[in-house]
Amino acid sequence: MRTATATAAAVTTTLIGAGAAAVAAARYAADAALRNEPGRPLPGSPRLSVHSTAAGRVVLTRSLASLRPGTYGLAAPGVHAVIGPVLDGVPSGPDTVVRRLVAVTHGSLDPGTRVTLTPQVHLGNPRTALGLGHADVDVPGELGALPAWFVPAARDTWVITVHGLGAGREHPMVVMPFLHRLRLPVLDLAYRGDLGAPASPDGVGHLGESEWRDLDAAIRYALRYGARRVILHGWSTGAAMALHAVERSALAGRISGIVLDSPVLDWHATLSALAAARHTPGPLIPLAVRAAEGRAGLRADRRPPGSDPGALRVPVLIFHGPDDTLAPWEPSRRLAAARPDLITLHTVREAAHGAMWNADPGRYEEALRRFLVPLM
Repeated sequence: MRTATATAAAVTTTLIGAGAAAVAAARYAADAALRNEPGRPLPGSPRLSVHSTAAGRVVLTRSLASLRPGTYGLAAPGVHAVIGPVLDGVPSGPDTVVRRLVAVTHGSLDPGTRVTLTPQVHLGNPRTALGLGHADVDVPGELGALPAWFVPAARDTWVITVHGLGAGREHPMVVMPFLHRLRLPVLDLAYRGDLGAPASPDGVGHLGESEWRDLDAAIRYALRYGARRVILHGWSTGAAMALHAVERSALAGRISGIVLDSPVLDWHATLSALAAARHTPGPLIPLAVRAAEGRAGLRADRRPPGSDPGALRVPVLIFHGPDDTLAPWEPSRRLAAARPDLITLHTVREAAHGAMWNADPGRYEEALRRFLVPLM
């Protein structure tokens, strides 16, 4: 009897220990999923090898990523380049693809270099990367000064741009030349957790749940320095921040429209994808997601952005597509279907998360032009 009792106690202790280890591992995975690491490849961004380069072309490993249409950055430690579409009619091997090489903006694109496709096309700042005059400004936020680039223009409606997961304020520069041609001033914001901005108090990102208050500070700054109204243009979690601002800000009446690119509208799905991308073992992913939701304050009593379509009072343009593996497309479809009077969904196929402009810049900018002109 004593032996059986001892054995049962040992088994129970082992199970408790295993359970505690699983919980600890899940919490570690949750923290890893929530940490904002600009430049770290997101899910769906496989590493590719550079096989060779020549005048105006680069040969890459053939994959679904390297065959995507459009314009992208190529990134590796110490390396950045810009590539254009796949070159039709140019011979390539069965395992390679030839794309247009627009520029090598940093480092050297040597054979054997392992790179990832990124939606960030530009490096530097608006002046060095685009030739656009700008001012480096500090937006007063609740945690401290938030660095931003302000690109002046003639109109008194400002566009505030907000990047998303795995990116920094260099990413929104893809639309700056277009917005400048429309004579719209642009305030491109860095928020908590970004380089040069205050850290989040707990050291992790909250998928827009707390970060939106930094966007609210940017709205206040714009109105103080000459904007009569603002348009919010957010990518990924930046899009979630824009929706939160429309729903919660005391200044929501001064927002004339919002543009949502790859919006994070389903916390659970995005956290699952992030946990998987951080190599969390499959059986631990549900635990990691629950831990991340608790860590980030995404409790059941906190409603995801856009969960109440009836609360929207301004026009909305959504760029999203079915190939986004990080922020599912279906919530965007449901949101657009619920408010066809206010929401336009521009579907972009063959585009990864945050890369809706990259897949077809011309169509993206034309849809953006049609949306913005009545709001200016």
